[in-house]
Amino acid sequence: MRPPEVLALEALGWALADDKRAERLLSLTGLTPERLRNGLTDRGVQAAVLEFLANHEPDLVLAADALDTTPEKLVAAARELSR
Repeated sequence: MRPPEVLALEALGWALADDKRAERLLSLTGLTPERLRNGLTDRGVQAAVLEFLANHEPDLVLAADALDTTPEKLVAAARELSR
């Protein structure tokens, strides 16, 4: 099982691969491109990325499939990183 930090970074890469999804990520999380770059190791930033997916089930399901995991594991990783 991959650590939550790894899932978050993989999910970020997946989200940023689509321009519209990337714009929505920045808009809804309040993160800036600079904050993302500088916060890759920040658990709060990682949690925000996973929470973004958790709050939009279609993306959550697509991300889980693309990352060869389950939506439940992504949500659990978001909870773990938010602690």
